[in-house]
Amino acid sequence: MSGNDARTVVLIGSSTGGPRTLEGIFSRFPSVNAAIIIVQHMPSHINRALSDRLGATCQMDVKLAKDGEPLRHGTIYVAPSERHLSIVDNRTIRLFDDERVQFVKPSIDVAMKSTVKRPGDTIVGVVLTGMGRDGAEGIRHIKSLGGITIAQSLKTCIIHEMPRAAFETGKVDFVLPPEGIREKLIRISGQGDSTPVAR
Repeated sequence: MSGNDARTVVLIGSSTGGPRTLEGIFSRFPSVNAAIIIVQHMPSHINRALSDRLGATCQMDVKLAKDGEPLRHGTIYVAPSERHLSIVDNRTIRLFDDERVQFVKPSIDVAMKSTVKRPGDTIVGVVLTGMGRDGAEGIRHIKSLGGITIAQSLKTCIIHEMPRAAFETGKVDFVLPPEGIREKLIRISGQGDSTPVAR
């Protein structure tokens, strides 16, 4: 595929209970035709451990996101703590310092709201277990672009405030348990290569 071809970008937000849920979703997860960004509220000393745990059983490449890095299909990017993450033109990671949003940094809303409507692109927003409302406005934004939106089912959450807030926007397409989210992401993305998202 050339650099101008359609792309799939998945943005996943989680907080309390997120690492365990993420491990369940991505354990033995195949390489898919998507770039996946994870924004997990966590202290910085957990960053590397989470990336390593996901990468240990996942067929995707898993790495900590770096400023200016092009998104590639077949790769999971974990947002580092204490910096906001946005994506430029659905193609390139931007890390920056700014005020906390929804009392957190990085903010799921910031990442999701940086996505743009680009012909042929598929944008997927997922909100998992967590406290607060971070991700709700991001879900609203992704839906406004014609993207696909998913919230974790409340009964499977350790803390259900975040997915509940997302659901209450009226913009969530699917409410699913972790195994359902896993299957949905695989179906949406398909298995494939690691073609760069940006050229």
